[in-house]
Amino acid sequence: MGKLLKFYLSIFTVLLFFSCKENTLEAKKGNNRELAEQVYKTGENLLQGSPESMERIKEAIALDTTYAEAIRELSVAYLKRGMPHKWKPIFDEAVEKDAATWQPWRGYLYLWFYRDYKKAIADFDASDTLTDYIDHPQGHSVDFWRGIAYLGLKDYENSIAYWDKHITKETEDSGEDWVELEAFLYRGIAYYESGNPEKAVENFDKVIQYFKQSADAKYYKALILKDDDAIEAKALIEDAIIDFNAGFYNNRDYVETLRQIYMEDLEDVKESILE
Repeated sequence: MGKLLKFYLSIFTVLLFFSCKENTLEAKKGNNRELAEQVYKTGENLLQGSPESMERIKEAIALDTTYAEAIRELSVAYLKRGMPHKWKPIFDEAVEKDAATWQPWRGYLYLWFYRDYKKAIADFDASDTLTDYIDHPQGHSVDFWRGIAYLGLKDYENSIAYWDKHITKETEDSGEDWVELEAFLYRGIAYYESGNPEKAVENFDKVIQYFKQSADAKYYKALILKDDDAIEAKALIEDAIIDFNAGFYNNRDYVETLRQIYMEDLEDVKESILE
C-alpha cells in the first residue's frame, strides 16, 4: 500500500512539474511580447530600411516570433527596394501569424507594387471572411481597392459594382461630400472605358463639384466632349493643364497610380481639339 501511494505521489509530482513548466513558458511568452514591443517601438524614429532599424526589428522578432507587426515591418524595406523574393516570404509569415490584420494589406501591396490584380482581389475577398466588419487597409475600404483592382483587369461590371457599394456606404455613414474623390474618378473611368459616356460625365462632375481642381476629371470630360462641344472641351483641358502644373492630379508615392495621366496626355487632347 505504501509503495502504491509513493507511485501515485511520483506521478502527481511529474504532472505538477510539467504543468508549472507550461504555465511558466506561457508567462515568459507574454513577457517576451511586452519586451519585444518595447524594443520595436524604441526604434520607430530610425530610418526605415536602415541597418539599425532592421537589426532592431530582428531583435524584437527574436524575443517573440509571433509578433506579426514586427515581421511585416521587416518586409517593407525589401518591398520598397524591389526585392520580391525577400519581401514575400516575410510578409507571408506575418499573414500566417495574423491574417485578419495583414491579409488585406498584402492585397493592397499586390495591387500597387506588383499589379497582380487577381491575387489582390483574392486577399480582399478573404478579409470578408476573416472579420465581421469592412477592412480598411491603408485607409480605404477593401471595396474601394477592389474597385481599382477590377478596373485594372478591365472587368468594368465588377469595378462599378464595388464603387457603387463603397460610395453608397460612405454616403450613408458620412455624406456624399466625404466620399474620396478617387472613388468618383475611377467609377467615371470605368464607365468611360465601358462605353457609357453619360454616366462617366456624371462622376467626373462629382469630382469637380467637390474639389474644383482636378486635372484627371477635366481631362476625361474633355475627351468625351471634344467632338461635340469643342469650346467647353478646350476650356476644360486648359484648366486641366493649370491643375496638373499645380500638382492637382491623381498620383501615388513609390508607384505609378492606375490610369495616371501625364502632361503629354493633356497636350495631345488640346492639340486634337484645335485641329
